[in-house]
Amino acid sequence: MSHSGMVIPERSRDIGDFLVGRLLPFRRKRMIGPFIFIDHMGPTRLGPENYMDIGQHPHIGLSTLTYLFEGEVEHRDGLGTRQRIRPGSVNWMTAGRGITHTERTPEDLRRGNSFILHGYQIWVALPKAKESMAPEFFHADASELPKWQQADCAYTLVAGSAFGHTSPVPVHSELFLLEVKAGKPATLEFGGELKGEIGIILVDGVLGACKQEIEKGSILYSKPGDPCRLSVEAGTHLLVFGGVPFPEERWIDWNFVASSRETIQEVKEAWKAGEFPMMEDEESYVPLPGN
Repeated sequence: MSHSGMVIPERSRDIGDFLVGRLLPFRRKRMIGPFIFIDHMGPTRLGPENYMDIGQHPHIGLSTLTYLFEGEVEHRDGLGTRQRIRPGSVNWMTAGRGITHTERTPEDLRRGNSFILHGYQIWVALPKAKESMAPEFFHADASELPKWQQADCAYTLVAGSAFGHTSPVPVHSELFLLEVKAGKPATLEFGGELKGEIGIILVDGVLGACKQEIEKGSILYSKPGDPCRLSVEAGTHLLVFGGVPFPEERWIDWNFVASSRETIQEVKEAWKAGEFPMMEDEESYVPLPGN
């Protein structure tokens, strides 16, 4: 890491039923590669008082990626998808020109059960040419993701391409999302292997870079071309993500991402007026904030 290393701390945000740690966007760094939004969910205990119940809400201009370490969430969307997400599997929903979805604790886990939910909710902006593509959904089971061992660390490639592997998740730009677990103390070097900007989330354990120790939950950011040498202790758990940045700026407003402010304004009006394509057999509706 050179002097351009930046540490982005996790900040608490209340999303209704429970607190999450907001990592991106950050005031000094809005995006890392095409990644524009990252929330750390939990670890939090869900039970009869606070099961996950995120009603019908819209997205445009992005793909959502849900990756869990513990617990389960049921995803439903306007394409008719009903998909449980379990630890280690990937839900990838590309909103394109517009989609609505819900995220809830599955029905069979609600019967008075109490369990831990822990994972990350990630948004990847779409390249400008694909912002108005038709929405689509893809699910990969944990067994379908590339996994390998390297320098005493276990790697899983959640999305994109890295280290000669490619995930089955159908991404729309040059990016990577890796899960790395250190079995022993190790030195990691990503500089020559990962293309573009690099963000490293310390999920758990000890991470050192540039003679400083990174706080748990933070993102360490590295510019393209930085050597990016890291030291980790045994048991350290990282998410490493990033890719090639887009040439144009992106606007983010509530659940909408676009390269044009006008597009976001139009979609906000459509959501308020009930003119957005809605899910069948779903009564819930999350209103536009401030309206």
